[in-house]
Amino acid sequence: MPTTNSLKNESSPYLIQHAHHPIGWMPWSDDAFEQAKRLDKMVLISIGYSACHWCHVMAHECFEDQEVADLMNAHFINIKVDREERPDVDQIYMSAVQLMTQRGGWPLNCITMPDGRPIYGGTYFPKEQWIHVLKSLVHTYQNDREKADEYAAKLHEGLRVNELISIPQNEPSIDNEKLLELVARWKKQFDLMEGGMSRAPKFPMPSNYAFLLEHARYFKDEKLQEYVKLTLDKMANGGIYDHIGGGFTRYSVDMIWKVPHFEKMLYDNAQLMELYATAYNEYQVPAYKEIVEELFSWLSREMKSESGAYFSALDADSEGEEGKYYCWTASELKNILGPDFPMFSAYYSVSSRGFWEEDKYILLKTDNDSNFATKWNMSLSSLQSKVSEWKALLLSIRQSRIAPGLDYKCLTSWNAQLIKGLCQAGNVLQEEEYILEARKIGKWIMEHQLKVDGQLFHVNTHGIPSVDGFLEDYAHGTDAFIQLYQRTGEISWLEQAKIWAQLVERDFMHPESKMCYFTSSDTKLVVRKMELHDNVIPSSNSVMARNYLRLGTYYRNEKWTGYARQMLANMYDGMETYGSGYSNWAQLLLEMNQGMVEVHLMEVQSSETVSWPGNALLSYHQEIPMSASYATGIFVCAKGTCYPALKTLKAAVDLIEEEIN
Repeated sequence: MPTTNSLKNESSPYLIQHAHHPIGWMPWSDDAFEQAKRLDKMVLISIGYSACHWCHVMAHECFEDQEVADLMNAHFINIKVDREERPDVDQIYMSAVQLMTQRGGWPLNCITMPDGRPIYGGTYFPKEQWIHVLKSLVHTYQNDREKADEYAAKLHEGLRVNELISIPQNEPSIDNEKLLELVARWKKQFDLMEGGMSRAPKFPMPSNYAFLLEHARYFKDEKLQEYVKLTLDKMANGGIYDHIGGGFTRYSVDMIWKVPHFEKMLYDNAQLMELYATAYNEYQVPAYKEIVEELFSWLSREMKSESGAYFSALDADSEGEEGKYYCWTASELKNILGPDFPMFSAYYSVSSRGFWEEDKYILLKTDNDSNFATKWNMSLSSLQSKVSEWKALLLSIRQSRIAPGLDYKCLTSWNAQLIKGLCQAGNVLQEEEYILEARKIGKWIMEHQLKVDGQLFHVNTHGIPSVDGFLEDYAHGTDAFIQLYQRTGEISWLEQAKIWAQLVERDFMHPESKMCYFTSSDTKLVVRKMELHDNVIPSSNSVMARNYLRLGTYYRNEKWTGYARQMLANMYDGMETYGSGYSNWAQLLLEMNQGMVEVHLMEVQSSETVSWPGNALLSYHQEIPMSASYATGIFVCAKGTCYPALKTLKAAVDLIEEEIN
């Protein structure tokens, strides 16, 4: 067998990891399926990503094994897919596996007919089970082709029907009752002791808490405010947060945010930067500001490319061991910290509380700094100075270790999410550095990810753009550029957002439902899917609906605001049954109920620093139809009322927060 396969020519770090397998892996391509048809072989599609721990485990147990390779090479055309590079492919086969097994995850392994229609799938398989599954499929394919084809046809129809949107005959009444019922049902799942949901594993789910934070503020729900704060505190103190270097890992495996799944993803941290900045504005907890600052430092130190964009992920493993880079032994810490060890171990739970496995400890906190300083009879400033020393010392030592693998792809959609996080950090913390960094990423998208015809690329690896943009790239890009306009006053950002909204309308939108497909109209996949439900990342349709509400308001485009209402109406029935999966749609409903606040800042010269509420639409130009009739000054309009000109930006913020919101 060859020592390398055709993945050696790919740019994806995940695909390259499999280039030396004895399996004749091919990348996703028309050629792979043409070969399958010509040789009359089933197609085996294996999907994962570079930071995925269980993907590595199955690769080692199965795909590096010669017996497995011989079986796969003899009877299948084998395709490896990086789910981050091709989320469109991942969506189709994840949906198929969920229809077949009612569960999903990665690694995702799906076997299809030569034309790509799925017939079997699952996630992780140990070697013996994998061999058994493959031999059974080969037997069915060779001896009962009719049965295999019939099942493929039924499953394909199930995937197709799955995408049909029920368009309501009448536009539902957009009112508060739906929101109140949604949250009331959702509350039954809350973990009121440890925050998050009452289950494990626990994911940060930034979109959920962004909505719940805004809902609690709007409806003056103090208990909900306390719950959101509890969740944010527990996540910030838990092992899911990297207390030495900054950044959140993808989830905790337990109910108490203790043991992380150590991979760090750009999309989580981009959204969590935005969430903690918003929470700092709401609760004024100093630790939230510190988290935003540490996230920024970590991203700049470990995730930033020379081009100005940010890489996708850091692996969970280093030296073949999960979490090795991040954990410490007690003896290590004693040697490093000397007489400070007792205080350090109390502060970071180097005790039974923080013990993980073997002799390793996960650093986590159980108390806030004020309480801890009081217990140790020291000033808060002395404690914080000591903690800073510890962090700097341990970080310098940790950086001498072998680091986890870096997924060096730069994705348009994830970088756009970071723009939003940086814009909100700049808005709340009043630090110009965050806005400047957001501008740099925006500039990278314009210079490196934009085609001549105005369409986007999805991926950039080693400075080379590739893969046509998906709805997520346009949706998050549009949202990010609206935010850039609001924070910089530079109209070019808003004009580009408008161009992308027009492109989505033309190339992605379903003519009747106004929902948008994930891929453009020239897609060649076995089914064209829509991303509808919010998850760890809000669905691209809910993001696009909120974009149409904002841009429709800016440009006085009733067609676009109508799209936002129609898209929400399509999702409205049943939203209350699954708050977590509709959190960004619920945010849109909340925005429609409370109304967008139009703020006209016309030729205003001011050195004031203020934090604008999330439902404030800032406009700086008369060329924008929303502001066409406004001359020099500060003006606020909301709920059909335009208020008299104001003298200061603070007066405008106070008016919005005290009288309008």
